[in-house]
Amino acid sequence: MAFISDLTRGIYRENPVLKQALGLCPTLAVSSSVSNGIGMGLAATFVLICSNVLISMIRKLVPDKIRIPVYIIVIATFVTIIDLTMAGFVPDLYKRLGIFVPLIVVNCIILGRAEAYASKNSVLKSLLDGISMGIGFTAALVVISSIREVIGNGTFLGVPLFGAEFEPVMFFALAPGAFVTIGFILAFVAWLDRRNAAK
Repeated sequence: MAFISDLTRGIYRENPVLKQALGLCPTLAVSSSVSNGIGMGLAATFVLICSNVLISMIRKLVPDKIRIPVYIIVIATFVTIIDLTMAGFVPDLYKRLGIFVPLIVVNCIILGRAEAYASKNSVLKSLLDGISMGIGFTAALVVISSIREVIGNGTFLGVPLFGAEFEPVMFFALAPGAFVTIGFILAFVAWLDRRNAAK
């Protein structure tokens, strides 16, 4: 039961975006299309899993005074791997995500999980935490980007959903639309939690 709890914790109960409001900068910046959201989510998930596992493995070897710089070096190593891999294999997606791929290094979700969880738990638990938080982050990105792409462009994964008479609401494809979208989603999640608590 603890295994399932560890694996599902980040998907909803402790979702980094919807519950903890972490990683909002890349979430708002890249969520204009579903393909961007999936790409950023998978990149961050790779870094989360790898850095959690390695930090958990070396946690007893790292002195407290230098743990944050060491964690950042570990995270930066995996970000460099994913950065070069995306540049080589998915250059179009890499160009669309732009600076936000290398900026995964300073994503507070990843450093936060390294400091708060991986540095205090076993390798298996840290692996499950990385998977869970990565899935939660990716799911939040997909939900936000789906709403924005469908309403703002009339497409889903680039495929037109409506006829020629459909007029997209361009506001949702722009930066202010990202704020409005995530605001409504966060309000809905808060309302859902209050309703469940009342029961």
